[in-house]
Amino acid sequence: MRLSRYFLPVLKENPSEAQIVSHRLMLRAGMIQQSSAGIYSWLPMGFKVLKRIEQIVHEEQARAGHIPMLMPTLQSADLWRESGRYEDYGQEMLRVTDRHDRDMLYGPTNEELITDIFRSHVRSYKDLPLTLYHIQWKFRDEIRPRFGVMRGREFLMKDGYNFDLTKEDALHAYNRHLVSYLRSYERMGLQAIPMRADGGPIGGDYTHEFLVLAETGESEVFYDSEVTDLTFGDREIDYDDVAQCQSILEEFTSRYARTDETHDEAAFNEIPEARRRSARGIEVGQIFYFGTKYSDAMKAVVQGPDGAQVPVHMGSHGIGVSRLLGAIIEASHDDKGIIWPEGVTPFHCGIVNLKQGDAAADGACADLYKALTAKGLEPLYDDRNERAGAKFATMDLIGLPWRITVGPRGLKAGVVELTSRRTGESEELTPEAAVARVAEIYAGS
Repeated sequence: MRLSRYFLPVLKENPSEAQIVSHRLMLRAGMIQQSSAGIYSWLPMGFKVLKRIEQIVHEEQARAGHIPMLMPTLQSADLWRESGRYEDYGQEMLRVTDRHDRDMLYGPTNEELITDIFRSHVRSYKDLPLTLYHIQWKFRDEIRPRFGVMRGREFLMKDGYNFDLTKEDALHAYNRHLVSYLRSYERMGLQAIPMRADGGPIGGDYTHEFLVLAETGESEVFYDSEVTDLTFGDREIDYDDVAQCQSILEEFTSRYARTDETHDEAAFNEIPEARRRSARGIEVGQIFYFGTKYSDAMKAVVQGPDGAQVPVHMGSHGIGVSRLLGAIIEASHDDKGIIWPEGVTPFHCGIVNLKQGDAAADGACADLYKALTAKGLEPLYDDRNERAGAKFATMDLIGLPWRITVGPRGLKAGVVELTSRRTGESEELTPEAAVARVAEIYAGS
């Protein structure tokens, strides 16, 4: 994409309404625009990052054997009355009445609707296990929406639901989700720590939240510092292997890590003092096992091996797709702007032409653009007739991981400059070598 043809309304000044880094940088980098309190339009670059994150989530859910679908945003209130949650959910739920005086709601989550779908079509234990998920816009009428996409009223979420014959099978689904989430977050350049949490209005005794450590986090967290040394890496996982998934859960949850809602001071004090940590965290996902809570209430049963009708065991599993943008920025920025991890960057590389209108520089940039595109990469070419300083400032603000700078002086020596946004280190390479180096980086990301 040529920047002269792109819609990127960057701001030079910090917006007065933005209180935290991610909100400020998303507005300045032209990624979002507020429509009303807690509701945003996603402008082209913000939308590109959103789709990158969504794609990683889809790929990792498919790897774990989970099946995508799509449910409506508007749901019948009757289903929620059947489960007993219609009144319990409180004023965060947006309730509406259609022209036929039917009570509807804008779904904040989908346990009732997915249970209704399941009970309409599944009759036998032979159809289990089953995990269905979707990525959908949700609405929760927050009393004080703030911090941009971190605590908005409208948000994009992946929510998945497992159906199993027994508690043991459902706990394997729980473990399978934990493993797939760890993989997803690391691909996004994040370390998200699973922490024992409270079930809240979803319910259930087994639940972990995934939190990214950040000063602006809303949750106070307490943890053993050893947990921050854990990485998932490139290990191969057989998601049908119960023992392997259980061992990974134990590896990542055996050390103390809890939110303030479930914090146990006595257990925390058993950790060696040098390893005790308290901090702030941003929640980016949560997994639940809640047994037969919804299947009992809504009569979601299957015929078991012995012919008896039994309620299925269920769990629900969410990832805050739009919230993840804010979390990534909070975890990866400097005083110049965003620093995107390679896995979610809107463009793989920036090209900066230091002398627009110079035949050699224009030609070299065009050749780089063509060569990067031929490698399956998406470059952003700053071909505007602007000062070099303004071009560098824009590239630093929007945070592309790599920048190729092209100028007449370097071209006379047969080189361009490849710069890492994260480290600031630059290297002079031939144009061909720069393209090969960028392609190599993304081949391994």
